[in-house]
Amino acid sequence: MKINLSDRLSFKQTRLGVMAAFFLGILLGLVQVTVDYYAENAAIDQEIEAQINVSLGPASRIAYNIDAELARELVNGLLQAPPIVKAEIIDNNGTALASVSRPMLSSPYRFISDTLFERRRSYAQALHVEFVPDELLGHLIIELDTFHHGANFLRRALLTMLSAFILSLALSLILMVLFYTMLTKPLVHLINNLLDIRQHTDHERLPCPPGHQRDEIGALVEVINRQLQSIDVNLRQKLRAEERLKQYLEELETIVKARTNELQKANIQLRVSNQELKDSREEALAMAEARSAFLANMSHEIRTPINGLLGMLGLALDSDMDDEQRQKLTVAYDSGKVLMALLNDILDLSKFEAGKLQLEQIPFDLGALVEDTLRLMSQNTHKEAVELACQVDPKLPAQLEGDPTRVRQVISNLLSNALKFTARGHVLVSLDWLTEHHPARVCIRVEDTGIGIAPEALESIFSPFTQADRNISRRFGGTGLGLTLCRSLTDAMGGTLRVESRPQQGSTFIVELPLRSLHEASQPQIKLAGQVLIFNQQQRLQGKILQQLLTHWQLDTRVVNYPNPEQLPEPLPPASYWIIDSPALAEHLARINSETPRLLLCPYRQQLDQQHAEHLHLHQQLPSPISRARLLRALHELEQPRKQSSSNLPEPSAQTNNALLLLVEDNAVNQMVAKGMLTRMGYEVVAVEHGQAALEWLEQQRCDLVLMDCNMPVMDGYEASRRIRQKPDLVDLPIIALTANALQDDRQRCEQAGMNDYLAKPFKREDLQKLLRKWLPAQPLSPSE
Repeated sequence: MKINLSDRLSFKQTRLGVMAAFFLGILLGLVQVTVDYYAENAAIDQEIEAQINVSLGPASRIAYNIDAELARELVNGLLQAPPIVKAEIIDNNGTALASVSRPMLSSPYRFISDTLFERRRSYAQALHVEFVPDELLGHLIIELDTFHHGANFLRRALLTMLSAFILSLALSLILMVLFYTMLTKPLVHLINNLLDIRQHTDHERLPCPPGHQRDEIGALVEVINRQLQSIDVNLRQKLRAEERLKQYLEELETIVKARTNELQKANIQLRVSNQELKDSREEALAMAEARSAFLANMSHEIRTPINGLLGMLGLALDSDMDDEQRQKLTVAYDSGKVLMALLNDILDLSKFEAGKLQLEQIPFDLGALVEDTLRLMSQNTHKEAVELACQVDPKLPAQLEGDPTRVRQVISNLLSNALKFTARGHVLVSLDWLTEHHPARVCIRVEDTGIGIAPEALESIFSPFTQADRNISRRFGGTGLGLTLCRSLTDAMGGTLRVESRPQQGSTFIVELPLRSLHEASQPQIKLAGQVLIFNQQQRLQGKILQQLLTHWQLDTRVVNYPNPEQLPEPLPPASYWIIDSPALAEHLARINSETPRLLLCPYRQQLDQQHAEHLHLHQQLPSPISRARLLRALHELEQPRKQSSSNLPEPSAQTNNALLLLVEDNAVNQMVAKGMLTRMGYEVVAVEHGQAALEWLEQQRCDLVLMDCNMPVMDGYEASRRIRQKPDLVDLPIIALTANALQDDRQRCEQAGMNDYLAKPFKREDLQKLLRKWLPAQPLSPSE
């Protein structure tokens, strides 16, 4: 293999060596020249100083004797030195005693010498005599031409640099020969031998160049031989692998054919399965539609008789009867309400499973909602040993945005659950505003002192139709749907529901909801003054909550706890108002003091009639648990006592009203129930059996409001409402739907038909009256309020 000279390793190494040697020689030459330069420069000064030292004594005596002839001889003698071009002796007056000079040498290289050593140098030496050392006699001045010394320096420098270059060149040639002999020649020999090795030759080894068995070239030959052996082994393995691969490919072709046949069969089966899946999906959709229709029909068919049942029982309870009859009817009425609550829970769970539950986002007062829910619960509970209480965080915003209906449903179910399992003690609902979260959250805690829950049952109680154990189901009843519905509603609102409990020590259900605060709604300003004395005989928890609330309202509050009224001290501490928690304590205080304004705060079942309350000097009666708004209004009224008691005392009987209502209802029982409720509220009612009859009646007469059933023969309520809205003079006539269908789709269908509002059967008289107040502003008060 032929390699160019410039590409040979020996040439490259020689080139590098020559360059290194050249630069090193040049560097050393420069160092030597520099040292010689400084030595020559110093020699110039030393030579002149020697001339001056020799001539100084004679020149001083010549200047002292002012001998011009001797002066000329002296300067001519100095001029004999080749470098000196001028010599002069002057006296102390500056007059020259003798002066001699000659021209400087000329040369092409003089500019180099002048650059290095200057063109000329002048030296002046003062002249003195020993016996008059302080007297200046004159000066000896010598001028030197530096070219004489510079030429000598340049010759030596040139000789030095030429010697360095010649030595570098000789060294380069020697290195090239050595590198070629020791490195390039063996490598070329090695390359030629490597090229001569025949391929696929067994046991062929590369020979090592003589004399290189133990150096790097010998090691390289050994490594190459090992690699050649490895290549030979790998080549044999590759040949065997190719042979095996050929066999595998033949086998793979057979396997692929078999797999292709299997895939074809699988594709046929997949198409059959897809068709079956499509059929199953269509069947599931049909079942879902049938289920929705079943829910709607079940809602309508069950609510219609329950509406008649509860309505008739409610009307019967308002009539005169003995205690035994009232007790039996009350049990029947309560059972109907339980059945209705169970139906609502089942329908709500069905909405969740069907994905049809829709949540509202409207402003509402959470504190007032909880207080109202507790008030309704306290009216329906008959457990005198259980104290119901509510505690609201003062930082809770006045208005939150969310679904008040679903929030009330969660709280009602948790309260019902707590009351069911609590025989004595208390049930406390507390509201806290958690600002450390972002966004802020509402924490609702329902705490009871009931039987508690075992740790292993804490999660299972949220499963449908599940309770902690079978004994609880037998002892307390229930379906196990309430907590399941609470968990589902909480999750739907983006919140959490958890429980903390110990057996026989009670339970605490904790709900956290991300309800957005409406910052524009602020808490009302409280303007109260005075001292309040709270008398506690039976409601200790409520007394503490009441004290905290009044203190927050900046009232000076003191609590007096006396289980026995006879133990009260006399005289009593001074106070602006009294708040009393039991009628027995109120009777005792009436005998002690009749002047201090007072109000009675006790459960509904313990409240007194108006005559008895006036006899005990009660200015107000408020139901417990506490309602902050009603308590605040009552305290304001205590500041200006009225002769008549508050609206919480028994109200007068129903009044008559000029409002005429049209009731469109095909079911005779429901028609009787609705007419009975409306008549007791003081309304005049006209009833027709279907929508066509309602249209014919409205052609002849006018009414103030229409109560419209939706499912009726001849013409249903939807079509009747649409036709009513088509009449220009009936566009603003309020129409309220009274229907047993309670699904969201039914509410939307009513709105689309032109109805103003919606009330699901069975409904309470309070709910009906609330709607009538909304759409008929001037309303009479119901006896039940």
